[in-house]
Amino acid sequence: MDFGFGAEDEAFRGEVRGWLAVHADGSQDRRAWERTLGKSGWIGLGWSESGYGNRTATLTQQVVWAEEYARSGAPARSGHIGEKLLAPTLLAHGSEEQKARFLPPVAAGEELWCQGYSEPGAGSDLAGVRTRATRAEDGTYRISGQKIWTSLAHEADWCFVLARTDPQSRRHHGLTFLLVAMDQPGRVEVRPIRQLTGTSEFNEVFFDGAHARAEHVVGGEGQGWRVAMSLLGFERGVSTLAQQVGFAQELTGVVRAAVRTGAVADPVVRALLVRQWAELRTMRWNALRTLGSSGDGGAPSVAKLLWAGWHQRLGELAMLVRGAQATVGPREWTPSSPYELDALQHLFLFSRADTLYGGSDQIQRTIIAERVLGLPREPKGVV
Repeated sequence: MDFGFGAEDEAFRGEVRGWLAVHADGSQDRRAWERTLGKSGWIGLGWSESGYGNRTATLTQQVVWAEEYARSGAPARSGHIGEKLLAPTLLAHGSEEQKARFLPPVAAGEELWCQGYSEPGAGSDLAGVRTRATRAEDGTYRISGQKIWTSLAHEADWCFVLARTDPQSRRHHGLTFLLVAMDQPGRVEVRPIRQLTGTSEFNEVFFDGAHARAEHVVGGEGQGWRVAMSLLGFERGVSTLAQQVGFAQELTGVVRAAVRTGAVADPVVRALLVRQWAELRTMRWNALRTLGSSGDGGAPSVAKLLWAGWHQRLGELAMLVRGAQATVGPREWTPSSPYELDALQHLFLFSRADTLYGGSDQIQRTIIAERVLGLPREPKGVV
């Protein structure tokens, strides 16, 4: 399938590659790297003609940027939640004052954001949110509750929080979308969650009377569900194609490991490797087919089902081609480094969560069944 990159797109690709070759220094810390991106105008390419981003780019140029960034080995982004999730939401639902206050610091790489959605009892079933926000006499909100699996909360300056402002409401009614400062000692506590990989990208966040100003309500009080669902629609798009570039690099690593260990001589292993390659190509074609479309409500769920299962199978295949060596760490155990993993071991362990976070496979299938195929809704109260 030809996506139709034109001469202007290829010229833009050359500019992107040249800039990344000079500036993509892996030694920079992630916050400094966001400021570097902001100063050179690379944040906010997808904000169209908003006036708040650094420069505008066509949809094909956004794809070029995302793919070249993934290929370059540049540092992992810590500002993508503000750029890719908060910004489109404010452009769609925010007031002019909110846009003017929050979008320029995101475009400059100066303020980092995290997403306060999931809770211990409200993960894939987001309508079960129990975090409360109570309006005080001075007009501010007092937020109390717990969020979990909050990516990069330990680095974030702000959090957009879905909270229940009507204590009598149930499910998706009575929810409000609030912008909350993270620097509130004694009112906001972040606890890193140690994962199977030994790293802690995710966190628990506890709000104990945290303050949010009335002018930082997005979309109006009680309209949080509408705003939250709109935001979820921004989660998958151009970034899916960049993700697939990373997947291709991981697949190349698995193939090389299979050649190195001799596992590639096994016809079953060869068939599995070819299947992974073919499915990755199919995912790319599907992403290109749906890119920029807004009429297919099931496309994000289909995409999530495809890549989550694919990536998990790749992790399993990475261990298969390594054989018994897959159980041995890359370095001898020492008290100072008791938990070391190589890239393929990290791939296997991290990908175990792919079919859970961002909406579990079961939730995605339910969305497709009810919203796309028109099947009867699951009866309430059935366990």
